[in-house]
Amino acid sequence: MQVTHADGNPSLDLHYVRHESQSVGDGVVQTNVYLKDPQYPFEVTMHYKAYQKEDVIEQWASIKHAEKKPITMQKYASANLYIPAQTYYLTHFHGDWANEMNPSEIQLTEGIKILDTKLGTRADLFQPPSFLLSLNQPADEDRGEVIAGTLAWSGNYQLAFEVDPLHNLRIIPGINPYASAYSLAPNQEFTTPAFLFTYSTQGKGGASRSLHRWARKHRIPQGQGNRLTLLNNWEATYFDFNEEKLSALIKDGKKLGVDLFLLDDGWFGNKYPRNDDHTSLGDWQENAKKLPHGLGYLVKEAENTGIKFGIWLEPEMVSPKSELYEKHPDWVIKLPNRQEYYFRNQLVLDLSNPKVQDFVYEVVNGIMTKNPTLGYIKWDCNAVIYNAYSATNPNQSNLFVDYVQGLYKVVERLRTKYPTLPMMLCSGGGGRVDYGALRYFTEYWPSDNTDGLERVFIQWNYSYFFPAIASCNHVTDWGKQPIKFRTDVAMMGKLGYDIVVSKLSETELQFSQEALKTYDRIKPTIWQGDQFRLSSPYASDLASIIYVNEKQDQAIWFSYLVKSRYKAGSVAPIKLKGLNPEKNYKIQELNVYPGSRSDINTNKATYSGNYLMTIGFNPQVSTRRESVVLEVSEVK
Repeated sequence: MQVTHADGNPSLDLHYVRHESQSVGDGVVQTNVYLKDPQYPFEVTMHYKAYQKEDVIEQWASIKHAEKKPITMQKYASANLYIPAQTYYLTHFHGDWANEMNPSEIQLTEGIKILDTKLGTRADLFQPPSFLLSLNQPADEDRGEVIAGTLAWSGNYQLAFEVDPLHNLRIIPGINPYASAYSLAPNQEFTTPAFLFTYSTQGKGGASRSLHRWARKHRIPQGQGNRLTLLNNWEATYFDFNEEKLSALIKDGKKLGVDLFLLDDGWFGNKYPRNDDHTSLGDWQENAKKLPHGLGYLVKEAENTGIKFGIWLEPEMVSPKSELYEKHPDWVIKLPNRQEYYFRNQLVLDLSNPKVQDFVYEVVNGIMTKNPTLGYIKWDCNAVIYNAYSATNPNQSNLFVDYVQGLYKVVERLRTKYPTLPMMLCSGGGGRVDYGALRYFTEYWPSDNTDGLERVFIQWNYSYFFPAIASCNHVTDWGKQPIKFRTDVAMMGKLGYDIVVSKLSETELQFSQEALKTYDRIKPTIWQGDQFRLSSPYASDLASIIYVNEKQDQAIWFSYLVKSRYKAGSVAPIKLKGLNPEKNYKIQELNVYPGSRSDINTNKATYSGNYLMTIGFNPQVSTRRESVVLEVSEVK
């Protein structure tokens, strides 16, 4: 922390005052450490919430003062972990649009390694605020000491890793101090975002399972509840649709067997109709030409068909060509004397302004008030902040922080009023995947890249930090893999579709309908079970993952061929994990494509859990069987 006091003194000297610990939930203990500067009425409280059953610690700080004038905080990190080890191996993740979450492991040496973002919104576009740290030697899936950490913040962040002259490591996560010297008024409290971390001696897999259990129980809305399968219209129509087309697609959704139809971009704007991505953001009224009877007509059309209806929104953004921009140019983040610079043809609304917060809240609340049975919101965020300036914020260097806090105020109001409304967190793909936002959203969109093979890798890496129930995985026409491969991959999370159902062959439709029925039966184990990675796509021909339920009487096992070289595939048994060694199991293949035969399903043998975990089982993945889904169930 770095502070300049109201009198200009740039020093800070925090002394311990007292601490207290108390139970704040089942197996949850919060410890508060109170600190004070002896020369100034300046106080910091360090908070540690220990989720003892999940092995996760949540750490943050609250800062306040009673000086006569505002003070300036140049730095205000959320934590400072001080760790001694012989060596340190950092795994961080990087990428870009449609190329998210590529891992990179490096050995940390003396000096500072910084991971950060300065994008303001869509902050995780190039790298997420999440990391894995192996101590003493590189950890693998099951062995080694690992700290998994992630910052719960949807804006500019900084993760600093400093190996000091004594060869100890400091991990300093928090809001990025870049352009964010924060002016704090007297008697106001500033709360830093939470840093979440876990420690595992059972490798990376043990760390990720702890985070999954914590997230499902303590963070993600309805994390232990249900999710809706959906059909999205985007790849079927893009911006070109009307009520007749949408009604037909809704019926296709029912025919396919999903729970919900999602109407994506292009349904709004009248003075400036939304027929491409250059106009209309901010003008959230139904387009009278495309939807003459409004959203309510489509909501009822879906309900009469037997499914629910959902809607796409991008309420934080504004198009330069829009009525909102014409009426309220002062609501837009832009420098007054610089040329406007657009990211995807749009600008960002100033959510540090309470009037803008009210407007964004009312965009969603107004739609929900008119359509109380609306079943789903897809919340998108496609632009970053350029030329940061607020027409109303008296402290320009507060803008980046106040923006995120304003966003949280809006979604907090919405979640309070609509506690069970499913909401997808989308940001041009994985540009905003963090536990700050996932306090309010039931699920997230990992990437716009839905190529089945690419998604194996993308979902693999997100799964280190986020549970399957929160990952939106859609079957689309991206990629060259058959529909079975794409469906199998999408099942490792919250399954959805973005395809033209009418263009499916009779066999593809039959397969998809049966897959949805199978998914409905097995999804509790995928969503709530422990995830074990069995074979890494980075180290072999195969990616293989298994989900085991709490009773250890059912497991769902996914395997994929990720290298198509001659004779590639599973040439040896794969050892399973997470089963009960004392129980006996049978193995059944799921998602068998119509017209094909499974040799595994002719095998009536039973296997002990001990056998499957020490000897293993060959899923028989090959260039002729590129994806295999197996159910391992207890024989009683």
